[in-house]
Amino acid sequence: MKEVIKDAKTHMDKAVEVFKDELKTLRTGRANLGILDHIRVDYYGTPTPLNELATLSIPEPTLILIQPWDPSVLSAIVHAIQKSNLGLNPVDDGKVIRLPVPPPTQERRKELVKLAHEYAERARLAVRNVRRDANEAIKKLEKDKKISEDDMRRGMDEVQKLTDEHIEAINKILEAKEKEILEV
Repeated sequence: MKEVIKDAKTHMDKAVEVFKDELKTLRTGRANLGILDHIRVDYYGTPTPLNELATLSIPEPTLILIQPWDPSVLSAIVHAIQKSNLGLNPVDDGKVIRLPVPPPTQERRKELVKLAHEYAERARLAVRNVRRDANEAIKKLEKDKKISEDDMRRGMDEVQKLTDEHIEAINKILEAKEKEILEV
């Protein structure tokens, strides 16, 4: 039973981490390299992560600087950023790409908050699915007479406690991100 609970905790932790990673892709008005994490550049026919093709830096709070190691890939990077639907306009000067990060409009901020809520709901659902699977595994142990009914109840209570903790963590992270997005 301890193995089932440990496994459930690991999976719930993973759901929270995935949620944090998804939130990094939301643009808040401050330059953040996380918004470029999901961008893949067609590099000699292979979709390659942007951070493997260039040095990424933030020289100013509202500017991302992309310095490719191979200058021939500049146009491919610009194209990948434009089709990524980030709403950013890369400026290519032949050596580096400047990516100004303008503050989002109030309407865009509301869309971002809505998207953050969707990500949070997916994370909560993942945690609940882990709870369901763990509870089924614990019930099966009791059915197979490997644990007593009292142990089953204790185990299910522990799984519920883990679930509550992880959902609370997701809610706190969402609240902080929402505040960050809505700051003007």
